[in-house]
Amino acid sequence: QVQLVESGGGLVQAGDSLTLSCAASGRIFSWYQMGWFRQAPGKEREFVARISWTDGSTYYADSVKGRFTVSRDNAKNTVYLQMTSLKPEDTAVYYCAAGSGSRPARYNYWGQGTQVTVSS
Repeated sequence: QVQLVESGGGLVQAGDSLTLSCAASGRIFSWYQMGWFRQAPGKEREFVARISWTDGSTYYADSVKGRFTVSRDNAKNTVYLQMTSLKPEDTAVYYCAAGSGSRPARYNYWGQGTQVTVSS
């Protein structure tokens, strides 16, 4: 089992920055990728970014490329999502997950989510 706990969400204004954290515990296998997803009201959950525990390789959705940065601290088993130049359309519940790829179905473990609200 893997437990994931997100933190760092909040209410910000357009153009602001925010950093989310995801603390992982339990049986975290090295082959896992850690993904960030988001879900806005009435919309499907969508991929945001992912990072490999092993080599730190990253991949981003086009909508956040250049604005969001995903990183990890292996010693702390923590993954971060640094979000800059936030837009109202970034408003969503953000989830971290353990799995692989970019599709939610390929992730087995999920955190409880943290709300990010960007006002215009």
